[in-house]
Amino acid sequence: MNITVGEIIGNFILIAGSFLLLVFLIKKFAWGNIIGILDQRAQKISDDIDGAEAARKKAEDLAQKREDALAGSRVEAVSIVETAKETAEKNKAGILANAAEEAGRLKAKANQEIAQNKAEAMSSIKGEVADLTVTLASKILSQELDKEAQSELIDRYIKQLGDA
Repeated sequence: MNITVGEIIGNFILIAGSFLLLVFLIKKFAWGNIIGILDQRAQKISDDIDGAEAARKKAEDLAQKREDALAGSRVEAVSIVETAKETAEKNKAGILANAAEEAGRLKAKANQEIAQNKAEAMSSIKGEVADLTVTLASKILSQELDKEAQSELIDRYIKQLGDA
């Protein structure tokens, strides 16, 4: 197996020619398609990256808006709570004032009724005492009584009062 230089050069030329023919055929028939596919893939990857970047940016914007809205809601909630507390304090003071006023009015009315009832009772008692005194005096004057008869008359009169 002796290989000569001529055979090596011949094989080299044959291989080089085949390679060049293959490169020419690929360039002529497939290179445009391969480049087109690679360009499409590169464009798709670029679009996907841009889409992902846009989605990330949109998500960040939405997160920021949500955070801002949440902060606004917190401020509004604090404001509502403060307003409710102030309203409750005002209502509390008003209710207490009304209750105190009503209690004072009822107390004054009760005191007035008590005084009126007392005055009526005193007037009635005075009238009855006056009547009793007149009746007792007339009985005493109509009879001349000794101590025993006078005591008996008074006891009988008291008994009549108790029965009435």
